[in-house]
Amino acid sequence: MELYKLKAFRQEAYKHLGKARDATFELTDAVLLTRTAYCLADLSLSPVFRRRWPSIYEALQDSRPQRNKLMQLYIKQMPTDVRPLLAGDHTVWPRPHAVTLQERTIEHYCTNVPGNRPITKGQGYSTLAWIPDAAGSWALPLRHERITSWENPIEKAVWQLSPSVSIPTPSTNHSMG
Repeated sequence: MELYKLKAFRQEAYKHLGKARDATFELTDAVLLTRTAYCLADLSLSPVFRRRWPSIYEALQDSRPQRNKLMQLYIKQMPTDVRPLLAGDHTVWPRPHAVTLQERTIEHYCTNVPGNRPITKGQGYSTLAWIPDAAGSWALPLRHERITSWENPIEKAVWQLSPSVSIPTPSTNHSMG
């Protein structure tokens, strides 16, 4: 039964990958199965990525996944008998020397260098994730998006949790029986 559910999930996810879905799907599998990848070309060495390494770049350039449909598919995997535990995170990608990078912003960044300010130039990212088991060690990212220069991390998190996101909650029984 579980194998059937996994196969159905993968087939549904495949439908929402847009152009270059074959290469994108294989790239996703390679990301999940590759322990250490120092560059994108390393992912092309994964046995599940059956294409040549330029296909990785083409898949990333051509793929336009239907993000909302994929997120709804992920949410369908969540149990409805318990209240979901969601976590938000703001992560910084430091890029202090990338002067031509568009939308580079000043971001809070912890540093161990004495006397330095806890900031860097780079890009911020906001992640909304479902934590399936409070005692577990993994999470399912539902949304992972860049925080633009006109947003702040809290605004982005609020938008990610907007009412348009239908997260299942347990039904409450109000009968006094």
